[in-house]
Formats: sequence, C-alpha cells, structure tokens
Amino acid sequence: MSLGNEHVAVQVNGPVMSCVLNRPDALNAFSDQMIIGLQQALREAKENEDIKTVVLSGAGRAFSAGGDVKNMGDATAQHIYDHVGILNELILQIKELPKPVIAVVHGYAAGAGFNLALACDQILAGEESKFVLSFAQVGLVADGGGHYFLSRILGPYRAKELLFRAEPVPVETAVEWGLVNRVFPLDQLEEEAMNYAVALSKGPGRAMAMMKRLVDEADHADLASILEQERVTQTMMVSTDDHKEGVQAFKEKRKPVFAGK
Repeated sequence: MSLGNEHVAVQVNGPVMSCVLNRPDALNAFSDQMIIGLQQALREAKENEDIKTVVLSGAGRAFSAGGDVKNMGDATAQHIYDHVGILNELILQIKELPKPVIAVVHGYAAGAGFNLALACDQILAGEESKFVLSFAQVGLVADGGGHYFLSRILGPYRAKELLFRAEPVPVETAVEWGLVNRVFPLDQLEEEAMNYAVALSKGPGRAMAMMKRLVDEADHADLASILEQERVTQTMMVSTDDHKEGVQAFKEKRKPVFAGK
C-alpha cells in the first residue's frame, strides 16, 4: 500500500508510523488532500499488526494553522460541509484507532490544528509552542471536535473563554491546564518524541487499546457502566499472552517483552 501524498509524508520505522503534515509554506493548513492522506495512513496503522504507535507532527515552522484562511472566502457552503465531513471522519479514526496516537507540536497549533492534536492520546510539545482557537476571529465556530475536547479537559467556563477570546495559550499554561503531557527543548523534541513512541510501542498492545477505549468512553458513560466494562475486559485480558508474559517477568525480576497478543 502506498502511504502519504504531497501534503502528508508518511514513514514507518519499526513499530512507529510517523505522519508529517507537509504544507510548510501554508503553516500546514488543512487541505482535503492532507486529510485524505492521514485517513489512508491510519487505516494502514490499524490493519498492520507491526505498527504499534502513530506519531503526528508538522513540517516547517508550525504544527498546523488549521483551516486555510486564504481560501475561506472563496469556499462554497457545499465545500465547507464536505471538508468538515472528512475532517470529522479523521478525528473519529484517531479516537477509534486501537493504538496510541501522539501529537508532537512545535510553533503554533491553531484552530482545527489544535483540535487535531487534542484528538490524539498524548501531546508532546516544544517549549516555545502556542495553542489557539482562532475561529471567533473569522466569525466561525470550532470544528474538529474542539467543543467536545475542551469542555471535557477544561470544563465549560474555561473552554468558552478560549473559544470566545481566541487568545494564544503558551505551552506553560497548556501544561498547567492539562492540555499537554510533556515539554521538551525544540532541538530535542523530535528525538524525545520518537523515544516516547518507541517506549509506548513496547507496551501491552491489547491492554493499552482497551485502556484507550475505556478512558474515552468514561467521558459519557456512568460509573456503573465503566465498572462493568472493566469487569468484562479484565476477564478477557487474563488470557492474553501479554498478561502471561507480564506475570512471568515479574516472577523472574526482569522487564516484560510484550508482543501485543
């Protein structure tokens, strides 16, 4: 299967798939071609058992400026409807992929670019990064799930502040608010992100897939429902090879070598 296109560069290095938004002259503003390329890559990541983790980053000076403002005035209502439709499909793909997806942010993550990062399971950022929802500046509402993600991470009042005021959030504040997992110097970000991805790739894949699903479902399920899902899932996990390996490694006082089975 051919991976990537002109607007997204895709490379597989061992257990890690790297997807790089590749419109640096446009600060990696979204295009239909970019979104479709990411969708194709994620389908391959889902089907390929050798791929354990996906890393999403941006080429050039920024992670992503989100929507392409230069072309907004020329877009028809039908094009916007279709474009946001394929963006929605991408966001759902990320959330439903049974493998960790890591956003690696440098420069600005703006608009739907910010929301794309929020859809991922972890966000690693360069120490100069900024996050902004700029939709209000052009008279639009957020797309890409921004209302959903921010209200759950920050609560409704702070989420509305970010949406209404459209002011950049520096990375230090993003960490304080729980939007970012870890921050690295820019010249170390790529290496640290790859190390982080490789470390996750060595984890118990099936268990991590279920952890991802349970955490995400906890956003809208009640406690009794999650407790029952944990009960059923744990019953499945005890028969996996990874569980047996983990127990054996504990007894032998060594690090487990998981196979994701």
